[in-house]
Amino acid sequence: MRLPTVPGWDKVVPILLAKGYNVVAVHEPLSSLADDVAATKRAIDSQPGDVILVGHSYGGAVITEAGNNPKVVGLVYVAAFGPDAGESINDLGKGKPPPPWQSALKVDAGGFAWLPPEVVAKDFAPDTTPAEKKLIGVKQGPIATKCFDDKVKTAAWKTKPAWYLRASDDQMIDPAAQALMATRMKATVTSVKSSHVPLVSKPRDVAAVILTAASAPAAAPTTAAPTK
Repeated sequence: MRLPTVPGWDKVVPILLAKGYNVVAVHEPLSSLADDVAATKRAIDSQPGDVILVGHSYGGAVITEAGNNPKVVGLVYVAAFGPDAGESINDLGKGKPPPPWQSALKVDAGGFAWLPPEVVAKDFAPDTTPAEKKLIGVKQGPIATKCFDDKVKTAAWKTKPAWYLRASDDQMIDPAAQALMATRMKATVTSVKSSHVPLVSKPRDVAAVILTAASAPAAAPTTAAPTK
């Protein structure tokens, strides 16, 4: 399964800042899982206190590996992949029919992929405004397809508390698969009626899950750090 990442934390971040949290949006190179984990670890190490890591979509694989950093006290998955150790994102979809949008994916000569605007509007973000659909299409970060074959080495959700926001109308990652991943990681689950981008269409719901994780007794961090 190959899925470009999406910009869209602009609506969530102000809610977290208003609650007094330090927030860092990690800009990942999207060139390999290892590169993206390294970028996230740099952001973690630069923070003055404990960290809640937040990952959307492919970002779930990133926080699953980067979350092993000892400063990380909790993980929040937003319509995200949560691979186990020795597992890639593509491994999660083996034996299942490919989603309809996958045949429309554009891949350049360098192996970087993105979604055409019409697929963004129809499958990726159908519950957003026309202006938001256009912005998501323009700002999406092309991602190296190899990222989805890169395997997680150590799954942080096995030792760190996890929260999962399941998007019930997601056409990119099957909501049933989201539920299975959340169950496997023993995450606290919240379901919202949303497309693949609840961070755009339901930002208050996303922020509420992050704030719940941040205020959990086992966490109580001073920093929340969303990733793409």
